[in-house]
Amino acid sequence: MKAEKMRGMDAAELQRQTQDAKEQLFRFRFQMGMGQLEGLKKYRNLKKDRARMLTVLQEKEANGETTPPPVAKHAAGKGKKK
Repeated sequence: MKAEKMRGMDAAELQRQTQDAKEQLFRFRFQMGMGQLEGLKKYRNLKKDRARMLTVLQEKEANGETTPPPVAKHAAGKGKKK
């Protein structure tokens, strides 16, 4: 996918597609580890597309078009016994 096409999309759609690409890359890496994946070109193109998506999201964030994704907060000392 071209970066210009991605710039025309809204931030929520880009974030959803970025998450989908991340999950698909995980599956590809798992298949490569098992020796089942033969489409290395598809894997490389997906990595590049995801990088483009993240770049466009970062550009939109810098321009104030979107808010950054929420950061998970961890409770300090959770699960520790005293």
